[in-house]
Amino acid sequence: MVVLNKIYTRTGDSGATALGNGARVAKHSARVEAYGTSDELNCFVGVARLEATGETDDALSRIQNDLFDLGADLCRPDMEADKDAEYPPLRMTAEQVDRLEAEIDIMNAELDPLRSFILPGGTTLAAQLHVCRTVARRAERLAVLLSEQETINPVAVKYLNRLSDWFFVAARMANNGGKDDVLWVPGANR
Repeated sequence: MVVLNKIYTRTGDSGATALGNGARVAKHSARVEAYGTSDELNCFVGVARLEATGETDDALSRIQNDLFDLGADLCRPDMEADKDAEYPPLRMTAEQVDRLEAEIDIMNAELDPLRSFILPGGTTLAAQLHVCRTVARRAERLAVLLSEQETINPVAVKYLNRLSDWFFVAARMANNGGKDDVLWVPGANR
């Protein structure tokens, strides 16, 4: 359980922050960049939820919770120490990736195949989901960079990779099942 009685602590005033295991690192470290970007993504998902309804809103709610799980995973280094931790650290699981894949397959079955790249836009929700897609890709790139420097849970990278695909397909669904996708016309303004 998390209890936050005081929001500011002044412990980060020097440019360092605490990780999930208590270690202090620079706020610009690869690990903080990775989980900070997943937090940024969560905020954009919250904005998208302002337009979402029904199953899409339900799915986005699950994704927001997953993104907190992802942040908890990424902020906790040293997976080898997990077995000795007082409380087992929260780690992303293959089941979370599998759920995204199943949801992608269900949505994609309702869409016509793409015959062109699409431009971000269409409905407000679709445009917001495209922003989520690109921020998820950035979070993935940062997690991959972190994985080249330190050991991380490989499922975290898989989750982000699948999540950006989920946002792409969900954006098409938000565009009237793909019928209102904005198609790229190569060289249209030459």
